[in-house]
Amino acid sequence: MIVMSRRTSIKDASRVERADDLDEIVQDKRQQWRANNAKARRRQRRYKRVLTDALKHQYRDEEE
Repeated sequence: MIVMSRRTSIKDASRVERADDLDEIVQDKRQQWRANNAKARRRQRRYKRVLTDALKHQYRDEEE
């Protein structure tokens, strides 16, 4: 049985304290299955952007 790591979720945005944390938190459980490295990098960028947007909304909600 193959145990896969968990995919990054928007809920993980609460674990980000510094920008460097983003690289450690974002994980692609299917990275080995991607057609090539370019697609894997693109997927990582998308998830980093999703988490960054979630952080912006979270920060905006705290201010209000």
